[in-house]
Amino acid sequence: MDWLQLATERQQELITELQQLISIKSVLNEEEASTATPFGKGPFEAMQWLLTKGEEQGMTTKNIDNMAGHIEMGEGEDLLGILCHVDVVPAGNEANWQYPPFGGIIEDGKLFGRGAIDDKGPTMAAWLAMKLVKDAGVPLTKRVRMIIGTDEETGFRCVDRYFEKEEMPTMGFAPDADFPLINAEKGIADLLLRRDMTSGEQEQIVSFTAGHRLNMVPDLATAVLTQMPATTKAAYEAFLAAQQFEGTATVEGNDLVLTMKGRSAHAMEPFKGQNAGVRLATFLADVVTTPASKAFATFVTTTFAKSCTGEAIALDFNDDMSGDTTLNPGIFSVSATAAEIKVSMRYSVTFPFEEKLTAAQQAVREHGFTLDVIDNSPPHHVSADNELVQALENVYRKYSGDYETPLLSTGGGTYARAMAEKGNAPCVAFGMLFPGEPDVAHRADEFVVVENLIKAAAIYAEAIVKLASTEEKDDAK
Repeated sequence: MDWLQLATERQQELITELQQLISIKSVLNEEEASTATPFGKGPFEAMQWLLTKGEEQGMTTKNIDNMAGHIEMGEGEDLLGILCHVDVVPAGNEANWQYPPFGGIIEDGKLFGRGAIDDKGPTMAAWLAMKLVKDAGVPLTKRVRMIIGTDEETGFRCVDRYFEKEEMPTMGFAPDADFPLINAEKGIADLLLRRDMTSGEQEQIVSFTAGHRLNMVPDLATAVLTQMPATTKAAYEAFLAAQQFEGTATVEGNDLVLTMKGRSAHAMEPFKGQNAGVRLATFLADVVTTPASKAFATFVTTTFAKSCTGEAIALDFNDDMSGDTTLNPGIFSVSATAAEIKVSMRYSVTFPFEEKLTAAQQAVREHGFTLDVIDNSPPHHVSADNELVQALENVYRKYSGDYETPLLSTGGGTYARAMAEKGNAPCVAFGMLFPGEPDVAHRADEFVVVENLIKAAAIYAEAIVKLASTEEKDDAK
């Protein structure tokens, strides 16, 4: 079966449905949280939209507590899971976007929009693959189930509930990362760094804020300062010019308000962004003089400005399987009483967690900070010798002609780890970012290449046949 040709013939169908899904602003909204919309109206609407598509195709659908759902086809005792999510991170500062973040605009062969590559584009490629296999009449010996989550970007509460109530797949893949495939996912720990901001005198930093999500590099930071020398405004403007940064300095009564722009990126690769909070703190470290303000700005600068791998606080670690441990200070919140920095740490598969965290707690204590672990998801690894891994790798190489790119590790977290934590079934992240493509997830002007979207649909169709059909051997030749 020529899945690439079949997918190409239905390109417009895929594009139209992806544009419709991108138009749904499926960002977590806690203010709208209810039994009917646990993570807000947008994520629920996106899930329901896809479930309706499944019903229209005559497939079996189910909604689990409005948190997650599934679309199923095929027959058999075994179950192949395709784990997708339709929630997205916020657009951030929309002034940084050239294209409307929920517009699905196509230009130069790229479709732009929040979720285009994470994870609405890959989800729709997998959805087309299911339809292609169904319409081709391929006899399936396993059930194939697309599992749809709505809280992947903010805690996996959706799939936690799903796997509490539903059957665990026999095997699965998550189209939410890179090709060839990712068989090693770093651990993800959310850390809270905190210090007291009271010092017996009025502190110069009245407030300091940056970031909205731990899994995004902050692209905007704001500081409100008081009792600053009159020359500070000009000094900041000179700093911006010298560093070629974007920002503003305005006087509001007795206060000086500074803003700093950065560039967002995914927390798994913080070095690809420009952290606005760290940039602003770097300037403040040289100009504030009150004790707590100085200590906060200096700590941020020494800990995060020169490196994202944690050397300054004893968290650096590297292994051959998954590379460096990285830190993303994603949310800054400073008030008159306390300074808090929430950090997403993506740590290597063999990272000695307790030993390193104990050393880090001692290191930050010397700067007047405490360090607590808010949440921790252990690393996930599936051997390269596993049958699922080998099958998916072979499918990718057949359609891509790429026989050189090795299996990958990632600092990102996918639903593959959720399956590993809930049961013993093998599951890996499988595409759909191709080697050499820029990873624009969580950035302004996120996009997916339309040609690659079609190719991914073909790969997923063949993967379904190879894993869930008696025709797998003939079709894979």
